[in-house]
Amino acid sequence: MGKNIVHVVGTGTIGEPLVGLLCDLKSELGVDEVSFSKKQALLGDRSKVAALIRRGAKLTADDENIEAFKKIDLEPTYMLNEALEQASVVIDCTPVGNQNKSKYYEKHLENTKGFIAQGSEFGFGKMYARGINDEVLIPGKDRFVQVVSCNTHNLSVLIKTIGMNNGQDLKGLENAEFVCIRRSNDISQDKDFIPAHQVNRHKDGRFGTHHARDAFELFKTLNLDLNLFSSAIKTNTQYMHTVWFHLRLKDPITKDELMKRFRANDRVAITHKNSSNSVFSFGRDHGHYGRILNQTVIVESTLEVIGERDVYGWCFTPQDGNSLLSSISATTFFLHPEDYEKRVQCLRPYFFQEV
Repeated sequence: MGKNIVHVVGTGTIGEPLVGLLCDLKSELGVDEVSFSKKQALLGDRSKVAALIRRGAKLTADDENIEAFKKIDLEPTYMLNEALEQASVVIDCTPVGNQNKSKYYEKHLENTKGFIAQGSEFGFGKMYARGINDEVLIPGKDRFVQVVSCNTHNLSVLIKTIGMNNGQDLKGLENAEFVCIRRSNDISQDKDFIPAHQVNRHKDGRFGTHHARDAFELFKTLNLDLNLFSSAIKTNTQYMHTVWFHLRLKDPITKDELMKRFRANDRVAITHKNSSNSVFSFGRDHGHYGRILNQTVIVESTLEVIGERDVYGWCFTPQDGNSLLSSISATTFFLHPEDYEKRVQCLRPYFFQEV
C-alpha cells in the first residue's frame, strides 16, 4: 500500500494554517506525509516557509524557481510535477484553482484520489461544506470538490440549523435573507485595505450576491430549491466578517427552541460578546493558528423571534476556520471514506460551545 501524501498548493490565509494543521494531526487523520507548493522565493516569506518545514512539511517548487529558493537558504524537497504525481490528495488554496485544474490536475487523475479547491473557484467540482451535505460525497466518483467560502459556510449552517432544525426538517424554511458585512482584508495581507465602506451591487437578479447563490447551489446537491437572497458590504476592518440574518420558517418557533437548535450543533458557537475584535481575540488566544473552526459565532443578545416564524439576529464568520474544517474533512474522506467521520473528531478541541 502506498503512502497517503497530502499536497497543499499555496501558503496564504488558508494554505499556511492548513499545512500546520495537517502536520499536527497526521497520525489521527491517517496522513503519512504533507508537502506544499510555494510559487515565489521571497525573503519576506522565508520565516513562514522555514517554520512549516520545521513542522515536518516538504517544500515544493517549480523547476525554474528551485535555485531561487536555494539562494535564500530554503531547500525544496520536490519539484512540482513530482509532488503532484505522488500526492494522494491535492488541496489548492490559490485563487487560480480552475486554471491549475486544466493545467496540472487533470493530468494526474490516475494517481490522485481527490482534488480540493476553495470558495472562489466556482465550477471546480462538487460544492461541499462539512455537516451540510456530507451525504452527497460518493467514494471513487467525486474526484473534484469545491469547499465553499467562509460566508457561504455561515449562511448554510444558519439555514440548516434554524430553518431545517439541524437537518430534521429539510422543508422547514420558507425564505431567508442575509447581509454580509465583510472585512476588507486579512491581518496578514498588506493589499486591498479600503478607506471606507464599499457596497456590492446585486449582480444576480434572484440571489443578489454570490453568497446566497453559492448557498443555494450547495443545498441543491441535496435536491433542495431554496428561496435565498443576500447583500454585501466591505468595511475598513481586518478582524472578522459579520452577518445579519432573517429567516422565515414554515412552522412556529420560540426563542428557547432556537437556542436548543444552536446548542445541538457543535459547529455553532454562541457568544455574549458583541464586537468582532473581542471574538477574534478569543480565537487568537484559544484556536489552532488563531482560528475558530466553528462555522458561525451567534451573538445571543441579538436573537429575536417575531410573530413566531421570523428569526432575526447577528453572527460572526470565523473566516478561514470553517474552510479549514471542510478542507480537512474532504481530505480525510478521500483518504479514508470508510471511517473519515471518526477520524475528523480529532478536531474537536478547536470547536467551542461558547466564545
